[in-house]
Amino acid sequence: GAQPGFGRPVPPPQTGWERLRELWQRDELQRFPEETVNLFKAAFTAGLVGWLYGGLPAFASARKAFIERSHGELFQNRADAVQSAHRAGLRSFIRYGWRWSWRVAAFATIFNMVSTGLSVYRDKTTISNFAAAGGFTGGLFRMHLGLQGLAGGIMFGTAFGIPAGGLLMALHSLAGETLQEKRSRERRELYEQKLAEW
Repeated sequence: GAQPGFGRPVPPPQTGWERLRELWQRDELQRFPEETVNLFKAAFTAGLVGWLYGGLPAFASARKAFIERSHGELFQNRADAVQSAHRAGLRSFIRYGWRWSWRVAAFATIFNMVSTGLSVYRDKTTISNFAAAGGFTGGLFRMHLGLQGLAGGIMFGTAFGIPAGGLLMALHSLAGETLQEKRSRERRELYEQKLAEW
């Protein structure tokens, strides 16, 4: 077969499915697109925030409960008592932090995947993308509660998605261009450069 450098350069993706497929493909330097990297970063950050959100209050309450329960216990010295209280708090921090961590990370990852997928497919970023992503994610997380839970999850998710999307769009407007505009511009410039070299 012909070597890849000798053929006419492939034009940038034109359809939504081609753009979605490109979202999960590495480039010539074996890097994922910026949108995909942002998905991984958001999932990690959400997991960390969830861990802190669930773990810190659990640490404090477990430590306080241990101190209240252990008035009659004998410890070798003050340091032993403090260490025992910290161990009890740390066990709760890990247990309850993990419970919140994976839930928040899953919610944020699904929300970001749907909103990014819609933005890439439609090739534009709108509030409706975030509202749909929030509604889908909220419904997915509450569908085990039946039809009423599904409806409530969709309403909660949509109500969450609109301000989150507005905030993200405002941050992108401060940068001057959205990720889709930047990606389209870079694709066009790269294609024109490869076409000129060809």
